Amino acid sequence: MPGDHASAELLAAMGSLLITVRDVPLRLDTPGIDEARETQAAVTDQLSDYVLPRLVQLDAPLLAVVGGSTGAGKSTLVNSLVGERVTESGVLRPTTRSPVLVHHPDDAAWFQPDRILPDLPRTLAIGNDSYALRLASSAKIPKGLAILDAPDVDSIDKGNRDLAAQLLAAADLWLFVTSAARYADQVPWDYLRQAAERSTSVAVVLDRTSDEAVIEVRGHLARMMTSRGLSDSPLFTVPESGLDADGLLPADAVAPMVGWLHELAADPKARQMVVHRTLDGAVRHVVLRTHDVADALDAQIEVAESLYRDAETIQRKELDELATQTSDGTLLRGEVLASWQEFVGTGELLKSVEEKVSRIRDRFVDGMTGKRTRSTEVVDAIETAVHMLLVEHAESAAEQIARSWGGSTPGRQMLDRQRGLDRASQDFRVKAERTVHDWRQSVLELVRVEGADKRMTARFLAFGVNGIAVALMIVMFSRSTDGTGAGGTATLGRKLLDAIFGEAVVDDLVERAHADLDSRVAALFETELHRFHTLLDPPETLKIVQATLREAARKAEYARHADFLDGETTS
Repeated sequence: MPGDHASAELLAAMGSLLITVRDVPLRLDTPGIDEARETQAAVTDQLSDYVLPRLVQLDAPLLAVVGGSTGAGKSTLVNSLVGERVTESGVLRPTTRSPVLVHHPDDAAWFQPDRILPDLPRTLAIGNDSYALRLASSAKIPKGLAILDAPDVDSIDKGNRDLAAQLLAAADLWLFVTSAARYADQVPWDYLRQAAERSTSVAVVLDRTSDEAVIEVRGHLARMMTSRGLSDSPLFTVPESGLDADGLLPADAVAPMVGWLHELAADPKARQMVVHRTLDGAVRHVVLRTHDVADALDAQIEVAESLYRDAETIQRKELDELATQTSDGTLLRGEVLASWQEFVGTGELLKSVEEKVSRIRDRFVDGMTGKRTRSTEVVDAIETAVHMLLVEHAESAAEQIARSWGGSTPGRQMLDRQRGLDRASQDFRVKAERTVHDWRQSVLELVRVEGADKRMTARFLAFGVNGIAVALMIVMFSRSTDGTGAGGTATLGRKLLDAIFGEAVVDDLVERAHADLDSRVAALFETELHRFHTLLDPPETLKIVQATLREAARKAEYARHADFLDGETTS
């Protein structure tokens, strides 16, 4: 990377990648989701804690994070490297003291929260808040260098382990401390393997090693480093030594390391090489891990599609059954049938509609004097029957969807977020009642508009808008039958309507009335389905997120090549 600043393109690409990967929804408990969420968090932390701050200020002091195993002597080593007591060793395990960042007084501004590790609060006091970063200044540390004493990577406290990982990910340089007793432990080598994968600049410190063991242990450790891709990393040995009155190691025990660090601090080009190596590796690594997060969305999409499909299939089945039951004569029974038959007079109008005009007209005169008409009784019965049918199917749909979702871990997870989804919503009965009533009014309006030029006919006057609307509903409910299910009285309604409007018009009215009911019911049931859908990220949205994430990673990698690799060839 030429110069002391990153290009606007690289900064924009990294900023976009941070926002995109941070906001990826991984809400469903699919196989491997814990690892995917950890990867997402790690990428987010790496970008916000290190990559972006470092890109913005390439000339900031070199941050060396001292990490390693429990009891490796990190705090004593940090104090000895600085030349004064700036951090306290933990007497108890796990250590609960704050991690300490030591810097030259002139470099204090570089380590404010808006510069690096923005999510970690700062403190100047010695305390036990292990999740605050304690800043300590010392004139004995050279300008251009800062040393951070991190918690143990193998601490028994998860918070300490997580913080150690976060701090190491924010380092330009790792000073990884181990001992003759712990150098072959698995956890430290897991971290060193990650450092090699990321091309992080690393120096390994073999601490607290006796003179008898130093040659054998150092040789074995060096071979392990070579086999794990760290052959270019410096290896320092600190012999087992007594401490002076200030708790510091003898100066000659740490002299090689102190000299190396001071040379780095004094040489801008060498410092830039360390930063360049680590930063390039960090960018490359987060791009690769971003693709892992994108891959994890495959399972999220598959499960979301399955849950969506199950809910919609069940809902569609219930709506189809409703559409059938409002046209196959199912509703022409019980109170509806009794009220209709009472209204028309069983079988009477089959003989001659015309003979009964005066008698039927008398019935509607009752309505003009404020009395309850028989047509109203029929309509009320119809509303009640349709309402009960809607409630029955809504309850059935909710129960079936909940049962279907409960058959999978992600589905059960969603159901646990909102109890009561196995029943229709609490206000469904009220909304269904309103839906049916509004449909009734629309049928009345349909008849009123269609019969505008027929209102002076004897038949229309005899039945009026309400009576014609009742007949239309009855015919609609038996449209797919021959009317025999209603004792033949549905056939009478059809004959009556045909006589008033004509067969073709009646067919159209029946179709429109039924389509209107289907539309209103579908809208009502959509609100019920929405209760389930709101628990999920829509599959199409997840696909867009996945594509956006991959594109952000692609642009980040392209910008990395343009800044880092092209910079290498031109420098």
